[in-house]
Amino acid sequence: MTIKDTPEEWEIRSTETPFVGNKTSVRTDEVVMPDGSVVRRDYQVHPGSVAVLALDEEDRVLLIRQYRHPVRHKLWEIPAGLLDVPGENPLHAAQRELYEEAHAKAGDWRVLTDVYTTPGGCDEAVRIFLARDLSEAEGERFVTEHEETDMEYARVPVDELVRRVLAGDVHNNCLVVGVLSLVAARAGDGLDALRLADAPWPARPFTS
Repeated sequence: MTIKDTPEEWEIRSTETPFVGNKTSVRTDEVVMPDGSVVRRDYQVHPGSVAVLALDEEDRVLLIRQYRHPVRHKLWEIPAGLLDVPGENPLHAAQRELYEEAHAKAGDWRVLTDVYTTPGGCDEAVRIFLARDLSEAEGERFVTEHEETDMEYARVPVDELVRRVLAGDVHNNCLVVGVLSLVAARAGDGLDALRLADAPWPARPFTS
């Protein structure tokens, strides 16, 4: 048996979009099950996201902390953001987010991992990048707004973050998946064996 996710699409008898928001929407599909029955499935339609695990020369991860209203928490996270334009190159989006949220740039980029955040209720796909060879970005800082106006910043050693993850002290999915994937990659074939930054991404195809 090969352990690999595979594309598949069951018959949809009808579909409607009862809610359309600023960035996402809610869709209702009537889906034919293997036994022939038809059931309704509601899910959030999402443009996709990128996240950046930025690792400095002291083996520390660059973190930001901001308020997340749906869970009523201030969460420690890694820089992340939406794919604003359909077909946008995810590397370009990740570089933009690292600049806007941390005023930083990186000389070395790799794909750390790709995930579906909540595939039972949302079609969001996230590509998590590993960024190394960090330096401060040129020019003025990006002007923040809303929840980002009081963001806090920290650089935390990888080993400390792993302890925080396993203790249940940090909960952001991209941070948790990213730091544990980093440790797993190091224990395996090494960070230089990770996929190149422009590796294909079937969940959100791009051309350049």
